[in-house]
Amino acid sequence: MVAKLTKGFWPKTANIILRNRILILLLITGFTIFMGWQWQYMRFSSSQTNLLPDDHPVNIQYQDFLSKFGEEGNAVVFAIRDSALFEPTNFNRWNRLSKQLAAFPEVEFVISTDNLKELVKNNDKQEFEMLPLINGELKTKKEIDSITDHLFNDLPFYENLLFNKESKTIRTIVNLDKDIVNTTVRKDFILQDINTLVRNFEKETNLDVHISGMPYVRTMNSQNIIDEIGKFILAALGVTSLIFFFFFRSVRATFISMCVVIIGVMWAFGFLGLLQYEITVLTALIPPLIIVIGIPNCIFLINKYQQEVKKHGNQALSLQRVISKIGNATLMTNITTASGFATFIITDSTLLKEFGIVASINIIGIFILSLLIIPIVYSFMPLPKTKHLKHLNKKWIDAFVNWMERIVRHRRITVYIVSISLLVLSIIGIYQIRISGSPIEDMPKNAEFFHDIRFFEKEFKGIMPVEIVVDTKTPKGVLKPATLKRMNQLGEVIDEIPELSSPVSVVNLVKYSKQAFYNGIPKYYQLPTSQENTFIMDVARKSSDNGNLLESFVDSTGQTARITTFMRDVNTSRMEEIEQRLLENITKIFPVERYNVYMTGSALLFLKGTKYLVKNLIMSLALAIALIALFMAYLFRSFRMIVISLIPNLLPLVITAGIMGFVGVPIKPSTILVFSIAFGISVDDTIHFLAKYRQELTANKWRIEKSVYNALRETGVSMFYTSIVLFFGFSVFVISNFGGTVALGSLVSATLLLAMLANLILLPSLLLSLEKSIANKQTLKKPQIDILPQEENNN
Repeated sequence: MVAKLTKGFWPKTANIILRNRILILLLITGFTIFMGWQWQYMRFSSSQTNLLPDDHPVNIQYQDFLSKFGEEGNAVVFAIRDSALFEPTNFNRWNRLSKQLAAFPEVEFVISTDNLKELVKNNDKQEFEMLPLINGELKTKKEIDSITDHLFNDLPFYENLLFNKESKTIRTIVNLDKDIVNTTVRKDFILQDINTLVRNFEKETNLDVHISGMPYVRTMNSQNIIDEIGKFILAALGVTSLIFFFFFRSVRATFISMCVVIIGVMWAFGFLGLLQYEITVLTALIPPLIIVIGIPNCIFLINKYQQEVKKHGNQALSLQRVISKIGNATLMTNITTASGFATFIITDSTLLKEFGIVASINIIGIFILSLLIIPIVYSFMPLPKTKHLKHLNKKWIDAFVNWMERIVRHRRITVYIVSISLLVLSIIGIYQIRISGSPIEDMPKNAEFFHDIRFFEKEFKGIMPVEIVVDTKTPKGVLKPATLKRMNQLGEVIDEIPELSSPVSVVNLVKYSKQAFYNGIPKYYQLPTSQENTFIMDVARKSSDNGNLLESFVDSTGQTARITTFMRDVNTSRMEEIEQRLLENITKIFPVERYNVYMTGSALLFLKGTKYLVKNLIMSLALAIALIALFMAYLFRSFRMIVISLIPNLLPLVITAGIMGFVGVPIKPSTILVFSIAFGISVDDTIHFLAKYRQELTANKWRIEKSVYNALRETGVSMFYTSIVLFFGFSVFVISNFGGTVALGSLVSATLLLAMLANLILLPSLLLSLEKSIANKQTLKKPQIDILPQEENNN
């Protein structure tokens, strides 16, 4: 039925295309202009990447935390570790920088040495007051030494918050307006205003300012992504055009192919704007991906055109056969490639879903462009000259094809032994793979902001917030002695974990209140005893300034409190150990019938998101394999052929996974993409080979051996060309500053190279080994549709 419906479809399509050349070119031009108009709606990601779906329990808890305490990651921090800072000129300039920052409307408040306040007891009013530590500019070194000595030795409340006592590092904390943290206003403020102020400060003082905090890191990381998009596109165009020219030795063919993929890139950006998707670290890869995936389409079409011209010299017939004979096979290969990306749509991750939608649409788009533009443009041009056809008879290509044929003919046992050995080794390597939940692992290691992250990890134990929310289930239950005592116990546990910074919570404020009650003596920086608690809390309640301080630690009802700590960049297993230890102590310290306590924060959210994403991506890869297996079953109606077609494509994936285990490349959002992308692309070679093989079987009356070798000679050159283009095309990603993008490019390149060898050597070997079984039992039935029109055998 399907065969009847599809019979004659591609010849008719070829006639429609070639008879309506001007109209089609005008339509492509018009649509390209329309997609270019959509560029104005493109926007770069301003919000923090959330890998979890909205209804995930961890995400619900995080949103609940944000509703009570506001945006957690809204602080930009500045720090200096230099004794020259404590010179009067430099110290006053540092304080002036704080004033300049506080003056911007984008800033909610600033905590620094300039406006630092000390909690003191007013004995006359019997209340606490917040008095400034510094009044006006400091004129002498002695004054500065006196204040810093008092700060470092007498105010433990600010230790590890504003200073590191051991290294004498001083820090300024700038809290941005929560409403702009996830908008482009934040980006403009940081890139233009903050960076300008800091550069001016460094120029005037010769001091090195370290800047970090989640808004700053996200902004600088996002800017790096933006900067790399153009670099990737130019690199992909340059590499693929050079390789294309090397193979075809034709400026005309190279120029036409570049025009096709450039239009494809314009469409890719247009779809991002049309769908109003943000450009993220993943969607930024789509334009160069379109170039790399689009060039093989051009290779197959132009190569076939030149073969036809060489054979009979009839241009009209050549163009008609290019569309009718290559069109369906190229459609099938692009559908399988698009399917590899489209499987990301089933994930609950918005990030991956958008990537899958845009990538799959544009892969089909580049197929349509190549199928339309190449035959139409060639129809207006004279026939290729003899020099343009020389590449079809290159001796080294013939030598390569003969080498493959000799191996398949005489070394099949060796092929199987090598394949099985690689499989066993790879399985061993797979068991050594680890999962990475680090949010900064993929960031550019040479970037200044990355070095600053490491600086703050060393000085203040990290910038990734971990929040512990304590719900007492009763209004004003936070300030009860029993609750404060339990929170202090948990704080002591946190202090024992070297990867976590000292916790900050209402407990610190209560301790500070007791110290202030006892005239600022540092040894009294501790929780009040049950006898002291009543009168110290009475004094605290009378103090309006104290109420303002409480807003940062306790919600408006006094029922829920937060404990904030910061985590170093650690591996996933260690992060899970820390989480488990904290949860165990939370269960011990806070009875569930009286308290509802949970952990949240950016660090935990990213860890959970990564694990969730890996699980979803494994499912999407399994779906891609299942879809392609069904596709093969539909074409060949043979279980044996499904197995034969999948083995050469699955083995490279297993080998790549084994390599990742041996060389220490972790599974993370960027590297897990390798498998779905590589599988979707590598199966194209299988389809091309089996398409020609099926055609040869029919022409040679089911003589499998002859059909295999004919298919190998016919498709080997194009498969080699496209695989080399794909290998070097994906290799351009290794120039990235992002570790994940480098890993993605190198792993996909390696996988596709392995897949090429598997499809050219292992696949024919498997077909020949099953020759007698298939031939005798005739298990390979005629497919429902022909992948290629069955014309003369020597095409």
